[in-house]
Amino acid sequence: MSGPLSGLKVLDFSTLLPGPFATMMFADMGADVLRVESPSRPDMVRVMPPYADDGNSAAHGFLNRSKRSIAIDLKRPEGVEIVKQLIAEYDIVIEQFRPGVMDRLGVGYEALKAINPKLIYCSITGYGQTGPYRDRAGHDMNYLAIAGVLGYNGRKASGPAPMAVQVADVAGGSCHAVIGVLAAVIHRASTGQGQYIDISMTDAAFSLHALTAPSALMGHDQPALEATQLNGGTFYDCYETADGRHFSVGGLEPQFFMQFCAAIGRPELAPQGLNMMPDVVAALKTEIRQEMKKKTYAEWQDIFLAIDSCTEPVLRFDEAINHPHIVARELLVDVPQSNGGQQRQLASPIKFSATPAQYAHTGASLGEHTEQVLTALGYDEEKIKACRSAGVIA
Repeated sequence: MSGPLSGLKVLDFSTLLPGPFATMMFADMGADVLRVESPSRPDMVRVMPPYADDGNSAAHGFLNRSKRSIAIDLKRPEGVEIVKQLIAEYDIVIEQFRPGVMDRLGVGYEALKAINPKLIYCSITGYGQTGPYRDRAGHDMNYLAIAGVLGYNGRKASGPAPMAVQVADVAGGSCHAVIGVLAAVIHRASTGQGQYIDISMTDAAFSLHALTAPSALMGHDQPALEATQLNGGTFYDCYETADGRHFSVGGLEPQFFMQFCAAIGRPELAPQGLNMMPDVVAALKTEIRQEMKKKTYAEWQDIFLAIDSCTEPVLRFDEAINHPHIVARELLVDVPQSNGGQQRQLASPIKFSATPAQYAHTGASLGEHTEQVLTALGYDEEKIKACRSAGVIA
């Protein structure tokens, strides 16, 4: 597969969402990604309904597209030996076990670095390799809670609310892992040195306080529910229409808010847009709510399409995939399946002029490429059969 990362080889030990999303990004950009999976404990993503028409789960088909799969029991010495043979020709390892697990299996950074000193080894965990929470279990919402993000996400009346998408997992774990690994690849190109990368989803989520932290750290306002400029503490919010739909109103700049106020027939409200006094904000939002409820979703859609006021409809997912801008940006793609069919998936959002993303196939069946990989390592048919009989591979 050609792409900007063609030539990079990634050995992927990750499961669930953060690691697989990261290695999917590598595969979309042309890297050769080989998943190392357990023959007895398949990734939960593989068994999450619904299923595509090739028998694989839809989530697995998406997150593991264009990757090969080898099924090895890493609790057996013969399985570890296969990984050690592979690592000599791989550039990058991505793993997502709790701290210390890969070391106990014999495939931690130090063990593999001894074979391939130029190896870049990235561990994605909830809380990182150090600190009192390093061994603690968690999920996306927990990391956002510890990082202080959930503390001001939600409404005063109902309290903190879960995010609709996995911010700590993807914006935190996946994207920061890709950034870290690619930075290490550039460093290796100039120095010849590999290195270990510790990605904590909590750390990454904590770094996302980009606009609220500076003020809070200087001793000014602490972020709280509906108290900042972007979390409902101003008119920047969503408002209900006469028929129960909603519009997002985000024209923070005066020129945009002026257009919005004129569009709803209340131009005199525009000067209040920059006022952060709670009583003024509350009164302004009440006025906007009342005006927005006077027209239907369709009526407001026609009005706001005609002006540039940072006001857009809140779409359902089935509406978003058919929105003319989403369609024009080609954000959906049909990816080949093993049965000759195709699965509609989210496309890579990164647009390259010379090396566009390519999608070889949906997620492979468990261990689909085991024989192919072992043959390339020099295993003959008899040795492969012996490994299978002994339960080393599947």
